[in-house]
This record gives sequence, C-alpha cells and structure tokens, in this order.
Amino acid sequence: MSATPARSETTVADIWVDPRCPWAWITSRWMLEVEQVRPLETRFHIMSLSVLNEGREVPEKYRQGMIDGWACVRVCVAAQRQHGNEVLRPLYNAMGRLIHHEQAGLGHDMISAALEEAGLPAALIDAAEDTSWDEPLRTEHHEGMDPVGSEVGTPVIHVPGPDGKPLAFFGPVLTPAPRAEAAGRLWDGVLAVAGTDGFFELKRGRDRDPIFD
Repeated sequence: MSATPARSETTVADIWVDPRCPWAWITSRWMLEVEQVRPLETRFHIMSLSVLNEGREVPEKYRQGMIDGWACVRVCVAAQRQHGNEVLRPLYNAMGRLIHHEQAGLGHDMISAALEEAGLPAALIDAAEDTSWDEPLRTEHHEGMDPVGSEVGTPVIHVPGPDGKPLAFFGPVLTPAPRAEAAGRLWDGVLAVAGTDGFFELKRGRDRDPIFD
C-alpha cells in the first residue's frame, strides 16, 4: 500500500477566476476533483472580466454583464483583504453555485446569500458599489493575468514548474468536469504540456455549452 503523500509533497495550484464565468466554474470543479486523487491544493484568487475587457469592443449580449460583474469581484477582494485569502474558496463556491446552478444573477441578493453561505459578514455587501476596491482588485487581477498575456480570459492557473520556477497558463477549458481518476489523468497531462519549454497552445472549436452536472 502506498503511503499518503506528505504535506511537503503537495502541489499548490493558484487559480484566478471571475465568479460569473461558467467555464472557469467548470474548471474549478475539476480542480476540486483532482484534489481527491492527486496531492494538490487549489488556492483561489480573483480576476475580473470587467477589468480584462475595459476599452475593448465586446458583443452587445455581454455588455451588461461587464457592468454588473463589478459588484461580485469587489466583494470577493474586500473579503480577501479583510479576512484572508482562505475565505475566497467558500465564497467563490457559494457564488458559483448560485450564479450557474441557481441562476441567481449577479445582483446584491445573490452576493448577500453567498456571504451568508460562506459565513462572512453581511456588511461586506457594501463593497459591491465601492470603487475604492477597484485598485486592489486590479492588483489581484494583474498578479494572475500578466504572466499569461492579455489575449486570454479565465481560468488562469499558476503552478511550480519542473525546475521550480512558476508556470502560468490559461485553461483548461472543458465541459463537463472530469471526475475521479479521469480528473487526475487530465491534470497529469496539463502539467506535462504546460511544463514543456516553448509550448504555447492546444485548442479546438467548442461544440457544446457549459455542462454543470
């Protein structure tokens, strides 16, 4: 019987997500599956699609989301700064479930419900319209996004590379999330390609909508 990996052998993967992105939500569910079959710890961070797309032409159907999307990421960053990075995991989990499974929207009712579910102070809802949180939000966003460039979205993952230097990459974008050992095999493959010097892209057209099962 193999021994349980020591804590020092655990890989820490930092993932940057915007709660309103369905593809990032699915990838994050996959990462939680990987934690069950590989010595992995997923650490959550916040990026903002509203920040990413500032000054860009976006399709009409996405424009309102760019406006409405500020509130939840401001609250996430306020929670992180006031209560520690560890609170982002339960808060993001609550927001993602409400947004993508319950179709609860991006408004204050959803955010307040997520704060309650995550055990965080209700007063954090005040950050939703407080633009003073935009500077720390941008800082958090750029820490994750700058290493992969401006032509990608979310999710972005940072992991230690084979030589100990950090690797940063966009994706994987997938649906539905693989489960159990299938999740682990995909993680092994992602690390293999991401750790290959000079590897930049592997992509094909999407032929289905996000599946949240």
